[in-house]
Amino acid sequence: MIQVEHLGKSFHDYQRGWVEAVRDVSFECRPGEIFGLLGPNGAGKTTTLRILSTVLRPTAGRAVVAGYDVVDHPREVRRRIGFMSAGTGIYDRMTAWELVEYFGRLYGLPKAQLRERMETVFGWLKMDDFRDVLGSKMSTGMKQKVSIARTIIHDPPVLIFDEPTSGLDILVQRVVLDKILELRDLGKTIVFSTHSMSEVERLCSRVAIIYRGAVQAQGPIDELLASHGQPDVEELFFALVERADALGGAGAADRERSGAGSDRAEGPTS
Repeated sequence: MIQVEHLGKSFHDYQRGWVEAVRDVSFECRPGEIFGLLGPNGAGKTTTLRILSTVLRPTAGRAVVAGYDVVDHPREVRRRIGFMSAGTGIYDRMTAWELVEYFGRLYGLPKAQLRERMETVFGWLKMDDFRDVLGSKMSTGMKQKVSIARTIIHDPPVLIFDEPTSGLDILVQRVVLDKILELRDLGKTIVFSTHSMSEVERLCSRVAIIYRGAVQAQGPIDELLASHGQPDVEELFFALVERADALGGAGAADRERSGAGSDRAEGPTS
């Protein structure tokens, strides 16, 4: 459902020149699976996910989502994905119902179908008791449920979660993670980006550890632990980071100085 092949993205920095935010990233994610992208802030996770969601164009490689190339058919990709991040805002002057309805209309759902779908989603997320609450009056947990609702309102086959639990208290985190597991059980293809080791261990069947813009290792968690001789994901992560730092040095500096084609200047993101 998601195929990423040798993906690369470079940005122009006026002080450092061309900087590689993502370099030679490859992975795949299948229906009914949660594929984890694990890495620290600035590792390249968000840049990769923005390419998958057609917000950014790659400067190298290709990505295919639900059978459509993200560069050649961006509109078809957007119809088939839902994207949720921790930094997505909620409109203060719209109620939960109005906001989710607005996104459903943006996706072109017919009125009757949208109403039926909203009733289903609001019931599933237990949102009926605050469907008429304004965004400015919502708790953090309410806002996260609204974010999930608008992400899935059009029932997309592919879901992308970019650090959706960042900054949440432990109770709200649990609700969000439980719902993501339920979406997996419905057969959705899910990419889950995080820097939380415990979330990866709980949710993901396979994981890619990304650092310095490159995938340091990927595969089923138990296989990665065995092949690298580490007892848990946290120790595996730090071992791979230390190895990447040891191998980085001059090579990383050379990559930053290298040109990256004709992509227009943009600010780097994580």
